[in-house]
Amino acid sequence: MKKMFLLCAAFFAAMVSVVGFGARAEASGRILVAYFSYQGHTANVAREIAAQTGGDLFEIKPSVPYPGYDECLDVAKAEKNNNARPGIDGRVENMADYDVVFVGYPIWWYDAPMIVLSFLESYDFSGKTVIPFATSGGSPIEESTDSVSASSAGAMVGEGLLINNTDEIAPWLSKLGYAK
Repeated sequence: MKKMFLLCAAFFAAMVSVVGFGARAEASGRILVAYFSYQGHTANVAREIAAQTGGDLFEIKPSVPYPGYDECLDVAKAEKNNNARPGIDGRVENMADYDVVFVGYPIWWYDAPMIVLSFLESYDFSGKTVIPFATSGGSPIEESTDSVSASSAGAMVGEGLLINNTDEIAPWLSKLGYAK
């Protein structure tokens, strides 16, 4: 009976390390928190994720700044309808050094803004983990994760989260195994 208990305990411990906490154990490299923020909400969330993971920050800045809110709605809709890839100002010079990339954005027209897809398609994510996070006044993140997955070829895309309250970050990172 004691041997059976020890065998079961060893099996359980092995399964927990593989299934529950394997993501962090496999991510021995650095963490990048890349984000696009139009009004500052996503930037605040990105800074908090970076602080709680020890990750580096990279702001995805458009080559041509987005206009004011009302006009931006039309620009964002036109970009989505045209499957546009807006230009980005700046580049992550050492992307190969990162194993995990958190990618943050506001939800625009039920999806990630097209500039986020520009960012994702600009790098080789083979062997990396990409974890989306978003801010939104009402749209769920689930509708945007297909675009993120399709644009980050070769990556394992982790469980994303819609974050409108920074209190949600710590439990999510803990669940994923990325809390420092």
